[in-house]
Amino acid sequence: MLNKKEIKDIQSLVHKKFRDESGLFVAEGPKIVAELAALIPDRIVAIYATAQWAGANNNMEKVKLISATELERISALQTPNEVVAVIKQAPNKKPDVLKGFCIYLDTIQDPGNLGTIIRIADWFGVPQIVCSAHCADMYNNKVVQSSMASIARVPVYYDKEDHWLQNRKEPIFAATLGGKSISQFERLDNGILIIGNESAGISEAKLALATEQITIPRKGGAESLNAAVATGIILSHLLS
Repeated sequence: MLNKKEIKDIQSLVHKKFRDESGLFVAEGPKIVAELAALIPDRIVAIYATAQWAGANNNMEKVKLISATELERISALQTPNEVVAVIKQAPNKKPDVLKGFCIYLDTIQDPGNLGTIIRIADWFGVPQIVCSAHCADMYNNKVVQSSMASIARVPVYYDKEDHWLQNRKEPIFAATLGGKSISQFERLDNGILIIGNESAGISEAKLALATEQITIPRKGGAESLNAAVATGIILSHLLS
């Protein structure tokens, strides 16, 4: 049985303030928790699970049995799903030397977009994501859920002072509506792709740092593409 303090502490992790103070975050659901426990076992603080999940994962450590009612109290999901894990955040490690391709996200604010981009980066083998200061928090529950276990495979660094892009030696590609068609580019082994804010696009300051502006050719009447969708299409052309 969970005591009141445990419940309160877990519930508080829905808020960025308490995630930052504690250095913890929450992941929910059978698949994501099992994958994260396998990928980063040393960062698992506790796993709160129903008897059904615990029985199917009897080799898992740090598991505490809870009732369905208790699961509802600590879950941030509308439909709680068997298990909640409390996990240590990774250090915010600055990538000075890049090996391969990197995605730079300029003020991506929708948590679902950020989580999906992390998962897309994992799919294409992108080894690093850098986020500008005002991007959504990667440990937001919606980011964690939409990224699935990719959050443990793709390092994400927060460029809190917005200086990381300056004086980079790698080619920098800015995704815009008026750039060179991605069909004109061969496969790339290294570089930085900037994806801009969902409504405002890439800031002028960061656009000025780009080596090349690139675009996905438009054939229909849609005004723009979702940031995560655009990221997937561009990476498919540049890295496949």
